[in-house]
Amino acid sequence: MQYLASLLFSLCMITLTIIFSLIGVILFPIPPKAHYQVMRQYALLNIKILKHLCHINYQLEGQENIPASTAIIFSKHQSTWETMALQVFFPAHSFIVKRELLWLPFFGWGLASMRPVAINRGSGRKAIAQLLTKGGKILKSGRWLVIFPEGTRVAPGQHKRYKIGGALLAAQTGIPIAPVAHNAGEFWPKGGFLKRPGTVKVVIGPPISTKGREAEEILSEAESWIETTMGRISNLDSPTHAVEPDSDSSQ
Repeated sequence: MQYLASLLFSLCMITLTIIFSLIGVILFPIPPKAHYQVMRQYALLNIKILKHLCHINYQLEGQENIPASTAIIFSKHQSTWETMALQVFFPAHSFIVKRELLWLPFFGWGLASMRPVAINRGSGRKAIAQLLTKGGKILKSGRWLVIFPEGTRVAPGQHKRYKIGGALLAAQTGIPIAPVAHNAGEFWPKGGFLKRPGTVKVVIGPPISTKGREAEEILSEAESWIETTMGRISNLDSPTHAVEPDSDSSQ
C-alpha cells in the first residue's frame, strides 16, 4: 500500500510539474506577485495530495514568530517537502538555488520563472558575491528569501557545517532571520521513493536580529537554535547530529 501511494503521488507530482512549468513560462510577463500566487498553487496542491495519498501531515509551532516585514528564512534542509511547505507558511519569497537546477527540463523552467537567486556554488567567493548582490536586490524589492545554510539536503540526525553567505547577506542588509527547524526527512527522505506516513514537526523560531552584528555571530546563533530544536523534535531513537564533512565553502 505504501509503495502504491508513493507511486501515485510521484505520478501526480510529475504531472503537476509539467503543467505548472508551462504555466510559469507563459505567465512570466505578468507582475511578479501575481505570478508567484499562481505558481504557489503547485506547492499547495502537492502538499494536499501528499497528505491524502501518503498520509503525511504537519504540525506547525511558532507561527506567531513570523516577522511582520521582510525576512531571510534560514531552514533545515532534509527533504523536498520543505521546499513546498515553506510556500504554505511564509509570504512570497525566492530561493537560493544551484544554477544547475535551472537546466532541468520542465522543473528548471518553472523554477526559473519564479525568479530564484541562482548561483554557481563551485565558484567560491564569486558565489558569495552573487548571493550578496542578487539576494540584496530581492530583499530590497520586499520579497523574502529562503536560504538552506547547509547548502544541500542532509539526512536526519546529521548536519553539515553552516555556510557563511546567508549570514553575510543578513549582516549587510540588517534584515532579520526567521529560523526554521523540521523533521521532514524522516517521512520523505533524500533520494527516497517511499513516503512514510506521519506528522512532520515544523518549528519557526523567534526572529534573529542582524543589525550591527557580525556575520559569524549571526550564523552561530541561527545554527545553535536550529540544531538544538532539531534534537527536540526528532523522532530518531538516538539522534547524533554529527557534522558531515563538507569541502564546499560557498554560500
